[in-house]
Amino acid sequence: MTVHIRKALEGMRSDIKNGIVINGDLTGIIWNTVEKMLNEADENRLKRVINGTGTILHTNLGRARLSKEAINRVAEVAVNYSNLEFEIESGTRGSRHDLVEDLIKQATGAEAAMVVNNNAAAVYFILKTFAKGKEVIVSRGQLVEIGGSFRISSIMEESGAKLVEVGTTNKTHVKDYSDALNDETAMLLKVHTSNFKTIGFTKTVSTEELVEIAGTRDEVMVYEDLGSGVLYDFAKEGIGEEPVVHKVLETGVDLVSFSGDKLLGGPQAGIIAGKKKYIDQLKKHQLARVLRVDKMSFAALEATFKAYLNQRHKDIPTVRDMLQSLEEVKEKAEEFSDAISGWNSFQAEIIREYSMVGGGTMPDVRIPTYVVKLNHEALAAHSLADKLRTGTPSVIVRTSGDSILLDFRTITRGELPDLIKAMERLTYRD
Repeated sequence: MTVHIRKALEGMRSDIKNGIVINGDLTGIIWNTVEKMLNEADENRLKRVINGTGTILHTNLGRARLSKEAINRVAEVAVNYSNLEFEIESGTRGSRHDLVEDLIKQATGAEAAMVVNNNAAAVYFILKTFAKGKEVIVSRGQLVEIGGSFRISSIMEESGAKLVEVGTTNKTHVKDYSDALNDETAMLLKVHTSNFKTIGFTKTVSTEELVEIAGTRDEVMVYEDLGSGVLYDFAKEGIGEEPVVHKVLETGVDLVSFSGDKLLGGPQAGIIAGKKKYIDQLKKHQLARVLRVDKMSFAALEATFKAYLNQRHKDIPTVRDMLQSLEEVKEKAEEFSDAISGWNSFQAEIIREYSMVGGGTMPDVRIPTYVVKLNHEALAAHSLADKLRTGTPSVIVRTSGDSILLDFRTITRGELPDLIKAMERLTYRD
């Protein structure tokens, strides 16, 4: 309380010094300011949001939503003690690496696996462990920049590995890699260009070809950064061409890494899978402790991988939302539209549109959807979007011209009552 009073007084003094005239009861103004500060301090900074944008893996909105089973598992281990690093059968100290390794192995076909706190950490960890002071060959067309201006080249520099660029932006050939191989080569790195597409006059070298090239030299490994981890083959549903993890590992690649909270649909994590001899080295490295994840992440990952293994992939919200039929989406849009149909303030129209996958994945994929196009009689689109965004719960929408768009691929049926209440606050009825 004292801190807030001081801040309020300092603010008032600053206003007076700057020539701002303060009218009214000064004591009352100070207490109102203090009360506002206290209310703001009491608010949660991390808030629930209704995602009406249609971007399924919206990075700014937390990417993947967890399944109900994952949430239940997180809650269970959060409120209780757990065997995070304890062997119940033997009564001795255990390893947290063992908690989900078998599940990852079953789901991907890998010899071994481990988990770190995100995929950028996995990339850094692998390069630091196996290529520090040595050369890593990568195609110029794969020197990507991921979110927040983090670049593969910069991560490599931080790890101590020496970048060797081969090929051109649009074309890299087998000979480019072969010619660059020498006694200082530690690794051939392939980076899946998940957040952009190069089309036209292009050529890339496959993972199989990289494995064959590496086989001509002793101790040269092949590592593929997959970015998003795909366990469900969305290509079978006509959605994108993302490489499926188990198929990549079948090529003989030494290691792969991928995110937990993108197309996998789990918590934030970096999953490293591949040959046991390399995973064992990573587990023993000092950075393994620095980059480790907590019990709640392991609980969520366990539930997520079990859903895949038990053929319950639609229990995972990310997969469910991507595979949702147009009919299902339209039903939700109609339910919402019917609920506000008698309100004079809004004009609503259901139209066909496209959803995006988001999260730096499948940049060229547009999924057919239905949106409700809304106009407010007194509010411009940007004002309506602002009021919805700053309400409780916060509703994030797209704008198009003089209208806002609510995409019901990313709005669940359970969110409809709160969404309707948010609209009700901005309307009047006869």
